[in-house]
Amino acid sequence: MSESNNIVPVASDHAGFWMKEFIKQQLMGAGFEIKDLGTYSAESVDYPDFIHPLAKAVNDGVYERGIIACGSGQGAMMTANKYANVRAGLCWDNEQAKLIRLHNNANIISIPGRFVSLSDAWEMVQTFLNTAFEGGRHLARVDKIGKTL
Repeated sequence: MSESNNIVPVASDHAGFWMKEFIKQQLMGAGFEIKDLGTYSAESVDYPDFIHPLAKAVNDGVYERGIIACGSGQGAMMTANKYANVRAGLCWDNEQAKLIRLHNNANIISIPGRFVSLSDAWEMVQTFLNTAFEGGRHLARVDKIGKTL
């Protein structure tokens, strides 16, 4: 990884903007540096324009993990998962945030900005950033994720 583990990239569309801004403030308060890849307002935009740069940077090893948000979390996650080295997981609760790290070695968390509370989102982000990959029986499965048939 070429940048510090303490730098966390964040990106969203307009529907995830306020969630991104909240998470950004919480992360900075917890001592993290943030790379905000947009969007920078709640004005309507297309999520791929902001998710692709974050996912590419994670894919290329610039950042270890990233945080993305859109209205449902689905479109952002689908966009991020276009990259072979990205394992983006959509989370609606803290248990999912834990499992995407433990079992899937997820490196991007996708949050549905319209469907989870700010406090739940912050709890999921903390779990995502502080949970290690379990490895073991999950390693072979994770290795297969980036392969094409």
